[in-house]
Amino acid sequence: MTTPNFTVTLERHIRASPETVFDFFTDRDKWLSWMGADGAFSFVPGGSYRTRVNGEHIASGRFLVVEPPERLVLTWGWEGGPTPVPPGSSTVEITLEPDGDGTLLRLVHSGLPSSGACEAHAEGWRHYLGRLCQRAEGGNPGPDGWMQQPGG
Repeated sequence: MTTPNFTVTLERHIRASPETVFDFFTDRDKWLSWMGADGAFSFVPGGSYRTRVNGEHIASGRFLVVEPPERLVLTWGWEGGPTPVPPGSSTVEITLEPDGDGTLLRLVHSGLPSSGACEAHAEGWRHYLGRLCQRAEGGNPGPDGWMQQPGG
């Protein structure tokens, strides 16, 4: 029996250098400026992370590849929550390449268990990549509208 492998692929053009964009994936404070309320990160191959993305939803996994400023691969999953994607069960690959006045970011989230999980993660990544674009371009996306206090 084969395991389903649903994938989300998104691309964004960001008016910032690949080096600038890459920093938003490998610096704790910069990461939390576009996605998450708090977290612990070890930005090295094999290093783990655990972050409260919004409300009580906690994502965790490991960094598999860290190749500045062009590629980052990490495992992804949720510690509980409404979407059944356990930590380490899916993979997110981010590639950055120079593109005119900025960077082409390509995110591929593979290994998702269902079309429903795909839809939920596509919606989430669209939301957070929008915030990342604003931050990397020097703007401020403001408070995350998806953020809720625990228990709220």
